[in-house]
Amino acid sequence: MNKIKTHEHRKDLAGEHPSGDTGQIILAILFIAGLLIDKLILHTSILPPQSFPLHLRMLISLPFFISSLLLARSSHKTIFAEQRKELSVIKTGAFSIVRHPIYLSCILLYAGLIITSLSLISLCIWLIIVPFYYYISQYEEKILINKLGSKYKQYMDEVPMFIPRPYKKKK
Repeated sequence: MNKIKTHEHRKDLAGEHPSGDTGQIILAILFIAGLLIDKLILHTSILPPQSFPLHLRMLISLPFFISSLLLARSSHKTIFAEQRKELSVIKTGAFSIVRHPIYLSCILLYAGLIITSLSLISLCIWLIIVPFYYYISQYEEKILINKLGSKYKQYMDEVPMFIPRPYKKKK
């Protein structure tokens, strides 16, 4: 039985890649499995753990975890807390910084876990995860361009996909 998402009936949302959720779940499971296998069995590491103490790794990864949490919270609130009358380009909150803040949030979370664990296997899986998010973002942007046309193209020109600009792009 195929369960319908609670937001699929909303006309103010454009849609998403049909395999996006499944792909994210599979990659998350692979990442966690790789991390556990690496830490408990193989003991491979990007750097020798003794050369990079855990407290230092935690300190360095903390901004990744905090940014991930803030981006996810802000973007979910922007998309799902209020229902708009029709589909429109969302340019507020995290969507004024990057076009795909939810996906960036996931990428940052994984990066924080890699920094904390120094897991070589997790790093390799992350190098698959990042292109996956890029691929589903490209797919979803085609939907948005098809439905919103020049308004979304202008937004694409003004706001970067994943890497925030330290300055606002001039119109």
